[in-house]
Amino acid sequence: MEGTAPKTESTEHEATEQTEQTGHGATEQAPHEATEQAARKAYEDSATRSGYDGTSTERWALEPDKRPGRTAFQRDRARVLHSASLRRLAGKTQVVTPGTSSQIWDASPRTRLTHSLECAQVGRELGAALGCDPDLVEACCLSHDLGHPPFGHNGEQALNEFAADCGGFEGNAQSLRLLTRIEPKHFVTSPVTGELVSVGLNLTRAALDAATKYPWPRGDHPTDPTSRKFGVYEDDRPVFDWIRKGAPGTRTCFEAQVMDWSDDVAYSVHDVEDGLHAGHIDPNCLHAEPERQAVFAVAIGRYVPADTDPQELAEALDRLLEQEWWPHGYDGSAVAQARLKDATSQLIGRFCLAAEGATRARYGTGRLTRYAAELVVPRAARLECAVLKAVADRYVMQRAEQERLRADQRIVVAELAQALTDRAPDGLDPQFRALFDKAQDDRARKRVIVDHIASLTDASARSLHLRLTTRPQGPRGG
Repeated sequence: MEGTAPKTESTEHEATEQTEQTGHGATEQAPHEATEQAARKAYEDSATRSGYDGTSTERWALEPDKRPGRTAFQRDRARVLHSASLRRLAGKTQVVTPGTSSQIWDASPRTRLTHSLECAQVGRELGAALGCDPDLVEACCLSHDLGHPPFGHNGEQALNEFAADCGGFEGNAQSLRLLTRIEPKHFVTSPVTGELVSVGLNLTRAALDAATKYPWPRGDHPTDPTSRKFGVYEDDRPVFDWIRKGAPGTRTCFEAQVMDWSDDVAYSVHDVEDGLHAGHIDPNCLHAEPERQAVFAVAIGRYVPADTDPQELAEALDRLLEQEWWPHGYDGSAVAQARLKDATSQLIGRFCLAAEGATRARYGTGRLTRYAAELVVPRAARLECAVLKAVADRYVMQRAEQERLRADQRIVVAELAQALTDRAPDGLDPQFRALFDKAQDDRARKRVIVDHIASLTDASARSLHLRLTTRPQGPRGG
């Protein structure tokens, strides 16, 4: 990666932000005063209809409504739902690689897309029950995993190692980057170069804030300095700072907390459901003391704090086992499938009602939005949820064949990253090739390579890896 290119999109983003403190794109998007006034009135009308203030419904780049009567958050939800980034999640690993088929695993395991849809359904209903705008919560739930790379958290680890010298990689920070920069939907003219610059889906401030699970940069975790979790790369700080305008420190907004709990509920319950359906989890094992202790050992330090008393986890597991709807066996019959699905529904309802009841007990019956409240999740519910995560981890993710597959996946990502580093812009899709050509230094060019790899599905990552790493066959001798 040699040579010097024009200013990066990051620099343009900063300059755009500096010239748009009052309009957030009005200069480029709406040159005529009448259009700007119409757009501002649309924001005010949308805010009135949604119950959120005008700051919440503001967009980075000002734009008028296409169809009167829709709220700002209905537009946000539609934009995420129709995005290519959301569709690509159908080909990205949740727990098991999409398309996996064998004698012991169902041919249709959950993917990042199905998980996101299920998370959105849970979040929409829980949020609405607490007074949030349901379209806003659904939009942030649909958005929360957009930045995950191929091969799930395994790919995230490999990309973070590759990107160590250009700001690292984190799926949540990548989601913000997709929503505000990479996903092509809305463009403004850069005041620096005069070129068109992507502002991503151009969602409202409230939607972007609600999709931000970790509102701090790399290395700035507010309570755990060793944590690798963060929500923004350094060159995305201008739009991040705009999103967080008026937010209290590193606190997440109420809608983000609803999304976070809905995410936990959806994946903990559904991973266990998939494990039972596939035959990896024998529910009778959860009565055997050695197996129980193994599950608790997985949970402690990973899903609950390291100082958690195992007895609390035992009590949490026993509370679930004592429920009349808990599946004590599974043979794959239609009746067993229906009972398992009922158990899934019961668990989701149990966890959501626990949070709803505790939150209402603290804050009353009014509408809870933005920074007016904190989601209250009882400790008992968190422990039960953590036990389910540990069960799926112990019996599904820790299987020997899964570890072998994960090792191979890490090799694919590492070799693909190196091949693109050696050959770029060859191998990059047109969108990323253009960004690569504009990047001003090796650090910026490396970030483009990371963005490209993160956008790939599991299958397309393997296909591109094969194409770039396979030596061409020479002509055969006579």
